[in-house]
Amino acid sequence: MKFTITREKLQEGLLAVVSSIPTKTTLPVLSNILIEATKEGIRLSGTDLDIAVSTTVPAEVDEEGALTLPAKKLSEIARELPGSPVRVTSAGEQRAQLECGKSKFRLLGLPRDEFPSFPVVRFDGSWKAPAKDLHKLIGHVSFAVSTEESRPILNGVLWELRKDRMRMVATNGHRLARMEVPLSGTGTSQADLIVPPKALEQIRRLFAEDVEVEIGKSENHLGFHSGGTQVFTRLIEGPYPNYEQVIPRENDKFATVDKVAMAAALRRMSIVASDQTHRIRLSFGGGMLKFSVQTPDLGEAQDEMAVTYEGDALEIGFNAAYLLELLKYMPTDEVRFTLKAPERAATAEPVGWDDPASYTCLVMPLRLID
Repeated sequence: MKFTITREKLQEGLLAVVSSIPTKTTLPVLSNILIEATKEGIRLSGTDLDIAVSTTVPAEVDEEGALTLPAKKLSEIARELPGSPVRVTSAGEQRAQLECGKSKFRLLGLPRDEFPSFPVVRFDGSWKAPAKDLHKLIGHVSFAVSTEESRPILNGVLWELRKDRMRMVATNGHRLARMEVPLSGTGTSQADLIVPPKALEQIRRLFAEDVEVEIGKSENHLGFHSGGTQVFTRLIEGPYPNYEQVIPRENDKFATVDKVAMAAALRRMSIVASDQTHRIRLSFGGGMLKFSVQTPDLGEAQDEMAVTYEGDALEIGFNAAYLLELLKYMPTDEVRFTLKAPERAATAEPVGWDDPASYTCLVMPLRLID
């Protein structure tokens, strides 16, 4: 294998792939990047067996071949090289030499045969979607996934693909985020997929908003393709909970709040809230929203702000951390909450959002302790 590549293109390819490399692994080859010199250029690949990333960058290839090299060391070397072309030459299946200006490195790797093969995903007859829509869905929903391992199905994002729309939903059982956008690309069928959020973050990181992404599916894997970059992920198997059942339809109290002001008050109250529950009491009524916290062995705090409120007075408890995160991802300056009773879920939606997407968040209340 012999090729010459600019330092910038080498760094670009490594940056795309290196985040898929596991930091700790019992399989040494997974710490390596697969480098393949082909007629099309240099293909760089990495995987942790759940997610795989492959990208092709242009280079002058004198001799085709392949081997794997340590990802971390190769990235560190590329970052420190001078701005000259990089000449890479392999000696056998486990050794490569890098030359750049007066700098020379020899790295030991592992044979290409030891690198895991990527899943087979067919892209003919696939869905196509603008990357900007994927960015929007992932950015507004994936924060709500569960991080607990007791219910693995909730560790993924439900992705509903239909011929004319797509929707993503995430929940940890205490909060939920749901967004739907019209599918302005193409799709031949419908599917309900449960995708690891780490894979979705790779999509948002690797595909620019102005490109179209092809989405292909096999029995257990999902593939994304655009330009010279491909991402594959293992799907999470199992039935996703019926989230529609928990979204309230009969909430009859409505509050419109200023997002920045509410977030500031919640941060102040959180200082005195319990580290375990983050419980804060919210009192709606008379055009005001009053915040109060009382934590044994620590103290208490109060705050208030003006809101637009319709309905009978209501006192309800929430996890302040969940409310703060919900507000963080709201795309407008004002947020409309709907409420029913102290033990019923509340919803939040953006006010005045000039976008074809629909966005709803839900948060379950906490029992108030007098």
